[in-house]
Parts: sequence; structure tokens; C-alpha cells
Amino acid sequence: MHLKTVLITGASSGIGKAIAEHLSEKGYTVFGTSRNPKKTSEKNDFEMIVLEVTQIESIWKAVDYVIGKSGRIDVLINNAGMGIAGPLEEIPEAEIKRVFETNFFGPINLMKAVLPQMRKQGSGLIINTTSIAGYMGLPFRGVYSATKGALELLTESINMEVKKQGIRLVNLAPGDFATNIASGRYHAPLQEKSPYFLTYQTSLEMMNAHVDSGADPRKIARLVEQIMLDKNPKIHYKAAGMIEKFGIVLKRILPDKVYERMLMKHFKL
Repeated sequence: MHLKTVLITGASSGIGKAIAEHLSEKGYTVFGTSRNPKKTSEKNDFEMIVLEVTQIESIWKAVDYVIGKSGRIDVLINNAGMGIAGPLEEIPEAEIKRVFETNFFGPINLMKAVLPQMRKQGSGLIINTTSIAGYMGLPFRGVYSATKGALELLTESINMEVKKQGIRLVNLAPGDFATNIASGRYHAPLQEKSPYFLTYQTSLEMMNAHVDSGADPRKIARLVEQIMLDKNPKIHYKAAGMIEKFGIVLKRILPDKVYERMLMKHFKL
């Protein structure tokens, strides 16, 4: 029986690392990626390779390496990403472009790189890690929500384009998990003279508290394996708590203004 070859971006920490460790323990051939694998002091049971998701040459080099070594790529997990927070007026345009390059264009270029090989195999699975934030515009996280919402819709479209080629695409939208995303998130600096100072400060504290008290990333890892084993996976998987999932349901059924008031009250705006 062929053990699937899995390529996971952003596997040096957090959710990506948890997925890589779990699948490796289960016997899959796992290649994790990081911008600088040499910085990772821990010894992994899976191979770490260099990949910078914002550089096309780096993407193709990594994909060619995996194909050269394993002869195939069965699963691509687009997990690498970055957070960003702040009032839109106070986020530099360069930072907005940088997060779109990482969270949106990076996965696009990775999909372009693996699809020819998957088509040649007649099979393949792409799991795009989005976010519960991609289902709603959140205050001071609008840019982040936009990157994840865009990837959600793109995944739906591409899944229809390639399904007859034996390839499936899936959206995996985590809620709050205990990871180091807060430390790597770009924060627009708090400025006391800003008209957003108090509300942004409160929201920032809530964001970090939610991550600190988040669920174990290994729950995501187990879900990823279930998706891989499913012969007919769903397009959308929401890996979140009941309150987060309920928030999405409420958005569908409540009038826009009522839902907005509810969010504003939650975020103390």
C-alpha cells in the first residue's frame, strides 16, 4: 500500500508542526517547510526543507525536490501564514501587501506548482488553511479576514475546475488555537493620539487572550488525517469552538445591522 506523500508549509511551529508530527507518526511521508529550517533546534521525525512562500523560485524548487525524492505529491497543506491587526488607516500599505503575498498569493503559487504533478498522478488533495475570521469582517482584523475570505472563495472555484482530474480542494478554517501566531502577527503600533487608541487596545488584548486560551493544535492534526482518509471530503471544515461556529450561523440568519451590533458589543466598540 502506498503511503501518501504530504507537503506542509509553515511546519516549524504551531498548527503546521502539529500536523506534520501527527502524520509522520502515522507513517506518511511528510515534508515540512520553513523559511529557515536550520533555526529549528528540535529534531523532527519528518524532513524540513526551505520554502519562502512569497518567492516563486523557492516554491518551485521545494516542489521539485519533493517530487524528485518521492516521485509524487499526494497532499499539499497550505498552512503557512501571518496575522495582521490594526485600524486600516494606520496599517502601512507595504504590510497589507505583505500579508496578502503570504496568505493569498503564496497558496496560489503553491497550488500552481503541485497541480501538474497531481494531474499526472490522476489524484491529489489540497487543504488550504483559512480561518473562522474569513467568514466575517472583524474589527481591527479586516485585512486578515480579507486574505482568508479570498482564499476560501478561490478554493471553492478551483475545486470545481480540477475535480474531474481526480483532484480535490478543501478549506480548513481553524478558530482560536494555542499557537505562536500572536508573536508573529504584525500589529499597527498603538498611538495615544489615535482616534482608535482605546478600542484598538481593548481588541488587541482580547485577540491575544483568545489565542493564549485556545485549543490544542493536535485536534487540527487529527482532523487533517480524517480529511485525507475521506474519499469524498467536504469543501468546508470549520475547526472551531461552538461559540465561533454559532457566530457564523448567526451571520446567516440575523439582519446585517443586528449582527454588526452583536459583534461591536462583543469587541466593546
